[in-house]
Amino acid sequence: MKCLIIEDEALAANRLVRLMSEAVPDIKCFVASNGEDGLHQAKDKVPDLVLLDVRMPRMNGLEVASKLRKLRIPPAIIFCTAYEIHALEAIQMQVDAYLLKPVNRDDLVNAINLACKANRMQLPSIRKIESNPRYISSITHRGVETMRVDIVRCFIAEEKYVLACGENRDLLIAESLKDLELRFKDKMLRVHRKALVAKDYLLGIRRSNQGWIVSLDGIETQPPVSRRHLTRVRQVLADR
Repeated sequence: MKCLIIEDEALAANRLVRLMSEAVPDIKCFVASNGEDGLHQAKDKVPDLVLLDVRMPRMNGLEVASKLRKLRIPPAIIFCTAYEIHALEAIQMQVDAYLLKPVNRDDLVNAINLACKANRMQLPSIRKIESNPRYISSITHRGVETMRVDIVRCFIAEEKYVLACGENRDLLIAESLKDLELRFKDKMLRVHRKALVAKDYLLGIRRSNQGWIVSLDGIETQPPVSRRHLTRVRQVLADR
């Protein structure tokens, strides 16, 4: 995997190189100190991933990201900046992830996994970072937000996103319900075409006016159970 770091502060660039080297096996990192040099290296090196500062002299990160998107083989892009104010612009530009400095290793790993979901061609090389994922991630106006998988009670598919429901908070994520089912097949049970539930928090099922619904420990949300999946849900409950 090849990573280009475009960062005008040498100390910050060196730290990102170190974090990437610790997080990703066999990573090859290249560093550019400004946007123009970064674009030249991106065309020459064809990186899989670009870690991009926003505030830089001559050409800022937003301009660089726009030009990177137009390359014949565009890389995944993760903004790394000290300024939360740029998050909305990053989201509008559909960058793959957004990190606030100082970046730590766990947030970086989550951001890379988030980027790989948006760039499926790069998924096999990036997924090696976390063979047993413990977190789900989402890009918001605050940067990359995460939630531990072991506290998720259910995933509910909405129009464009999936809602991860925890005991004390929810998180909107861009990953599809099908991908989540594959990633967490040991933890999650399909109960409906629009719902997965955590086996460890499954209390039971009951019939409502709208049909069968699931009761989950710790939350009031009660996902529906379709006829197609009803037998499997009963079997899981009976096997306890």
